[in-house]
Amino acid sequence: MSEFQNIGLIGRTESESAVISLRRLMAFLERGGYSIVLEEETASAVVDHNTRVSSKDKLGELCDLVIVVGGDGSLLAAARALAKFSVPLLGINRGRLGFLTDITPDQVEKKVGEVLSGKYMAESRFLLDMSVSRNGKVVGRGSALNDVVLSPGEFIRMIEFNLYIDGQFVYTQRSDGLIISTPTGSTAYALSGGGPIMHPKLDAIVLVPLNPHTLSSRPIVVEGSSEFKIIIGEHNIAKPYITCDGHDQVVTEVGDTIRIHKKPHRLTLIHPIDHNFYETCRSKLGWLS
Repeated sequence: MSEFQNIGLIGRTESESAVISLRRLMAFLERGGYSIVLEEETASAVVDHNTRVSSKDKLGELCDLVIVVGGDGSLLAAARALAKFSVPLLGINRGRLGFLTDITPDQVEKKVGEVLSGKYMAESRFLLDMSVSRNGKVVGRGSALNDVVLSPGEFIRMIEFNLYIDGQFVYTQRSDGLIISTPTGSTAYALSGGGPIMHPKLDAIVLVPLNPHTLSSRPIVVEGSSEFKIIIGEHNIAKPYITCDGHDQVVTEVGDTIRIHKKPHRLTLIHPIDHNFYETCRSKLGWLS
């Protein structure tokens, strides 16, 4: 018997192709006798079903495995919601890039079947927790599997901030912002900003300045246990935004303190047994074979 009996499904509801793959996956799981739980928004897109429906949080309590049908963004959202429950995630790619959702739609039965029979790889990934304090009071929180990003917000202006790592002052910077990225996020926005590709198994965090107003500012890689403090400078006209995986947006003000550190709960990401990080880089980033 499979170790995964209660399987939660989350889909990219605005995508017709994702809904088609969801239906195909549901039929496959029903034939195998598995207990299926649909996330409530996903259930609204998959009409005419007799499947149990649950909130995203409840999936973490009810399920042994959650399968996400969509793009990397769908899996990021599921990871932020479910990491605290220690339920593993498996991704079927119905998005564009698919660094995290690595099963192709035409392989659903074959690859999901292999995973359910115990033929899979499990990776542990860490997330980041972020909080914004104003006058000693927390005014916003968020978590991220990919990255926490400080940006100018609605105005295209340079912003000024002070950076501290583990209580030590690093620099005052004027730039378009800063990306604080996990190894998972190193192939996302941080890569576009000139950061290094980091193997997912690394216990490290990279800080990537966005268009810094100096020639000497470069990405910094530090250990994963590091704690970061960013203080919004006094000479900002714009009100910088801080976001987590592009969500949980908080509009900051002069003097606000942003704190970022590793989340205590880790995510278990399931891959097919033949998953290869370097092959994924070759295919997704167009490296020569």
